[in-house]
Amino acid sequence: MDFEEGEVVFMNKPLDWTSFDVVNKFRYKLSRKLGVKKIKVGHAGTLDPKATGVMILCTGRATKRIDEFQNRTKEYVATLKLGATTPSFDLEKEIDAVYPTEHISSQMVTDTLQKFKGTIEQIPPAFSACNIDGKRAYELARKGKDAPLKPKTLTIDEIELLDYQLPVIKIRVVCSKGTYIRALARDIGQALNSGAHLIALERTRVGEVTLDKCLSPNDIDEFLDNNINTI
Repeated sequence: MDFEEGEVVFMNKPLDWTSFDVVNKFRYKLSRKLGVKKIKVGHAGTLDPKATGVMILCTGRATKRIDEFQNRTKEYVATLKLGATTPSFDLEKEIDAVYPTEHISSQMVTDTLQKFKGTIEQIPPAFSACNIDGKRAYELARKGKDAPLKPKTLTIDEIELLDYQLPVIKIRVVCSKGTYIRALARDIGQALNSGAHLIALERTRVGEVTLDKCLSPNDIDEFLDNNINTI
């Protein structure tokens, strides 16, 4: 493989790593193996620190393909805790409100999920990288300032209930670029006349790239040893 010319690598992002942590780890090890000071490495589709799963890295000229990969359909398995919300809609922030869940049934959840299938409008989380007048939304949110985010149009191709253990449910979602699963969790909680936040999220597929095709950070050295072109 010619990483300086351009290659595409599939990674499985670990829990509590940022997407940039994965890119930096791969870039550092790659530059050391190649004996170069600089090499271009980018990624297609950021995952939150509390999310795991498929990340696509591009090196060299293959970074021109980042938009192509970002536009591909994504699949997620999300675990939601009903009856409580957090400002970030996941475990990054502490619970700020609690709600009743006694009225919620498995059938109610199944029926409610179907209301999100198709083309929908979604307001992104305040704690997100959305641009607001040249600033990231999370920068404003961390300062306690209101971040007026506009709804975005997106598509949910598939959504289903995988497991129901009230107050915890697990769902599978197949969706378009730009979907915030954290925001979907918020909206599902509201639709159930309760609250909800993510307690786990795994991106299981990007286009045709599935988890079984992905490297863990621990695999990088062996992968590079086996795939760097030698004369």
